[in-house]
Amino acid sequence: MPDIHSAHESPLTAGTGTPRLSALLDAAAHGDGRAWSGLWTELFHNGTLDPAHPLVLPALTAMAEEGTVEALSLAGALLVRDDGCPEPGRLREAYALEVARLLAAAHRSRQAVVGSGTYCVVLEALLGVEGGAPYAEELIGGLLNEEYEIECPGPDGCGEVWVVLGERGHFTTAEDYALAEDDVRRVPLRPAVPGTGPGARLHGYALADGHPDVARALTYVCGEAECPTCGRSFRVSDVLAAPRPR
Repeated sequence: MPDIHSAHESPLTAGTGTPRLSALLDAAAHGDGRAWSGLWTELFHNGTLDPAHPLVLPALTAMAEEGTVEALSLAGALLVRDDGCPEPGRLREAYALEVARLLAAAHRSRQAVVGSGTYCVVLEALLGVEGGAPYAEELIGGLLNEEYEIECPGPDGCGEVWVVLGERGHFTTAEDYALAEDDVRRVPLRPAVPGTGPGARLHGYALADGHPDVARALTYVCGEAECPTCGRSFRVSDVLAAPRPR
């Protein structure tokens, strides 16, 4: 069991809430699901606890190195959120050693986990720890949910496009297919093996790690889709990676 109290001192402000944070981390290290829920709520969603506190990333890193996917996932999410702040990179700079250890733990975990769902969670965490892919949550979330809801990238912005992949088929539609009648127009996706970028790396990882279903899904995300309204062709991965206004 990792010792969360062995964390090094941080040049960042420790903030407040140390007793509660320490208690949550201790409980999470012992597998308490409610503690993990509390950590996600207070560190990530509400910000009532400071992610820059000197206990947080060292403790999450220690747990991730023991194979706790939840710790890896939360650490990746905290780094991604910090990257999007007005002054990005404070956590990466202050905890460079932990980030390097988290990256190594993420690669070990992706090679060890079973189940496509958990594997996708590890891939999202890996992208988060690496940095430079703020769209990782949307990318992996779509793989898990087997659908993406995006805006047509055409200049006229003709409306929402549903991109469906999985057991229900691989297609785009302009309607909520789950609520629509059977005769809803569906335009087949055209898969392609990704050649560059994060998609190519994830595709290679999935094949090497024994997750061909994830690799196949990525060929549709990185292949060609068509807006069923205006006929414009696009790649889902390009739409997700496009810069967004902050």
